[in-house]
Amino acid sequence: MSEKLQTILVTGAEGFIGSHLVETLIGQGRRVRAMALYNSFGSYGWLDTLPAATRAKIDLVMGDVRDPFSVREAMRGCDGVMHLAALIAIPYSYAAPSSYIDTNVTGTLNVVQAARDLAIQKVVHTSTSEVYGTAQFVPISETHPLVGQSPYSASKIGADQIAYSYYCSFSTPVAIARPFNTYGPRQSMRAVIPTMILQALSGNGTLSLGSLHPTRDFNFVLDTVAGLIAILDHKKSIGETINIGSGTEISIGDTVKLVSELTGKKLEVKTDQARLRPENSEVERLCCDNEKITKLLGWKPSHDLKKGLAHTIEWFANPANRAYYHDVRAYVV
Repeated sequence: MSEKLQTILVTGAEGFIGSHLVETLIGQGRRVRAMALYNSFGSYGWLDTLPAATRAKIDLVMGDVRDPFSVREAMRGCDGVMHLAALIAIPYSYAAPSSYIDTNVTGTLNVVQAARDLAIQKVVHTSTSEVYGTAQFVPISETHPLVGQSPYSASKIGADQIAYSYYCSFSTPVAIARPFNTYGPRQSMRAVIPTMILQALSGNGTLSLGSLHPTRDFNFVLDTVAGLIAILDHKKSIGETINIGSGTEISIGDTVKLVSELTGKKLEVKTDQARLRPENSEVERLCCDNEKITKLLGWKPSHDLKKGLAHTIEWFANPANRAYYHDVRAYVV
């Protein structure tokens, strides 16, 4: 059964996926309160780049999910919460693991506690396929064991369990969305696909990347957003953990070949040691079993990898969009 909640708080709204989610929800005529991490620049991240007519419809608030008062005040008057705020850069989690616990675990605790106290109708907590670690079987279903191969993934496992515990203990209407590898316009250079594209468009012909053999299940950002909204809108998702993914996998090396084909650039790869994970921390294989979301909620992706990459390359090819990024020559060896 579908229930279109009308007033939605999005945490982490200023980020890559969050900004696309806010834009889509506004396009559907919903009221959106967008919570961004407080900063002294008054910046709302990618939300600042949205069309003025869209931005005028967003209730913009600054706060910090680590602060329970900040979270509670942002949630007042909302029907549902889309919780995306998190520290997500895996390499930084090796350097500052405690910050991942503070933001990802304590932040999630603050969200579900406020949801319980305020009788919020639905909380969608955003997880990650990284919690599965290297695939023990493929495709990876929601019953796959959880393996924390990095401090980041361990923190997300903790966050998932906190969210689920509130459903079990207090009947808080929580659903856990578990997207696989999302890519698209506005993604940061911490991720492999924008790194490939920006370096390819630089004209150097040499890509500086990490391991090429791991496989990933890449999903265009608008498909991930559609999956998140399907989880928000259906009562059947309450108490469930639901994968969002294409069900196909491709190696990083073969993704380079596809980017080469689509950009018309001959690309040579050199290994960047800074992009290599510690040996036992590398997730070697990810491939989503999306049967649950397909059967339960009727979701399916509308972009195959080639189509999604073409849209992403077109966006990055616009100099106005590339201007939001540091000089890509700094990323080329």
